[in-house]
Amino acid sequence: MSEPQAQQSGVTVLIVEDEPLVLDMISQELTDQGFAVLEADTAEAALSIIQSGQPVDVLFTDIRLPGEMDGWRLAATVREQKPELPVIYATGYTVERASQVPGSVFLKKPYRPSAIAETIRSLMAGEGGGNGPAN
Repeated sequence: MSEPQAQQSGVTVLIVEDEPLVLDMISQELTDQGFAVLEADTAEAALSIIQSGQPVDVLFTDIRLPGEMDGWRLAATVREQKPELPVIYATGYTVERASQVPGSVFLKKPYRPSAIAETIRSLMAGEGGGNGPAN
């Protein structure tokens, strides 16, 4: 990602997705939309990024992830350190018991990659952020 694109929006998104093709697609779309992007393929890797002090303005996480921690727990853990961090969840599976943090957004797969950028912009503008689904 080039520096001018990162500066365009000034927003850094941490994407947590274990499917390489999906991760690449989301990352490319957000980069094209002017966002700075950090990538992790597990919740543990995402936590390392957060704990390293790198700036993260939005957490976009899949719910089902390999490792000890799922996306629900990742968001709850991150919110302990960064209570105001906007969170967007995504999954292709039926959610039986949602454990969303307050003010988060849920996207059901399949979604348009551009819907992620739109959702991020809404969250950053203080719009939406209800616990309901968004497409």
